[in-house]
Amino acid sequence: MRGVKFQMCGRYMLHVDVEEILQHYGIVKGWITDAWAPEVFPSHKVPIVINQNQKELIPMKWGFVPPNGKGLIINSRGETVDAKPMFRRAFRFKRCIVPANAFFEWSKAGRDKTKYKFCMKNSSLFSMAGIYEDFQDEEGNLYKAFTVLTTRPNPLVSLIHDRMPVILPRDQEEVWLDHTIHDIPLLKSLIQPFNEAEMEMSKA
Repeated sequence: MRGVKFQMCGRYMLHVDVEEILQHYGIVKGWITDAWAPEVFPSHKVPIVINQNQKELIPMKWGFVPPNGKGLIINSRGETVDAKPMFRRAFRFKRCIVPANAFFEWSKAGRDKTKYKFCMKNSSLFSMAGIYEDFQDEEGNLYKAFTVLTTRPNPLVSLIHDRMPVILPRDQEEVWLDHTIHDIPLLKSLIQPFNEAEMEMSKA
């Protein structure tokens, strides 16, 4: 997509009812906006999980606007997210979860591209680690936007791509969302390739 800066693919899938997301994350205060496209592209507005004072499901756009105002930054590298000026404050104070059913990558052979879908073997929903910030549009309206953290690939994803989203195991979700935790080494220890034994890949 023109104007988007990639570190991994620029699409993921969220094809699920709001009620399932709320139940999965134990959220009472939930989504109150329009429906979203099941295949999510950069700039789309989708439901994101945060926990400032309580867990909420709120609408956010995918992609930070860089300082020069050109394009969108849809990913933040896990290795440097705590150091980069654009991301470090969000990493410390505004972490979020990006619910997904799958993410997509493409392999290239000459001019031909093949689309692959990566999902979980035993769970419909999974949690991609994200960070978010507040932005202002051209009309002066405030909105929230997120990026997905990426890391080195596990052996399965490495067959197609050299990066993958940071996927949080269930027992790490609460730590990632807790905005009172500012322990950088602890938070960075969560940025790991997900266990490939729990994932599967297929042509999309």
